[in-house]
Amino acid sequence: MAGLEGMGQPRGHAHAAAARWSPTVEDEHALKALELYGNPTEAEVSLPSRPESAATARRLTQVVVLRHWGLTPKTTEDAVLLVSELVGNAVRHTGARVFGLRLHRRRGWIRVEVRDPSRGLPCLMPVQETDISGRGLFLVDKLADRWGVDLLPRGKTTWFEMRVAER
Repeated sequence: MAGLEGMGQPRGHAHAAAARWSPTVEDEHALKALELYGNPTEAEVSLPSRPESAATARRLTQVVVLRHWGLTPKTTEDAVLLVSELVGNAVRHTGARVFGLRLHRRRGWIRVEVRDPSRGLPCLMPVQETDISGRGLFLVDKLADRWGVDLLPRGKTTWFEMRVAER
């Protein structure tokens, strides 16, 4: 499953890894990613289609949702998990050299989009408890309020939306 790097760590390090990725912890790497790649709320951010780009996409999502939009740690955690799943699918299944990340907010909603040059549609598969992969869209379907795919002349945008409380 995308976004679970480090899950094979010895038990003694599990707490440290969880704290590092917790959306309630200041993440200087997230601010650095924003500096290096740009703000995905202002324009689509292009990232190389490599597994390590999932971490960059998570960091960008974290800093936007938690710090810029001031949403809850739970909303941030869910958005970070789901963007990791969409990026994992784009990296693993499209053969693309780059993919795009864009985040939008409107009253009561956030929307996260991952664009890639493939027109192959993602498929929501039935998931068994013992499955070790293939759960990405299952998680998106369960945690997001809405999700879908928009076909483009050259590729597609896979997106999810989540309801958020206005403060």
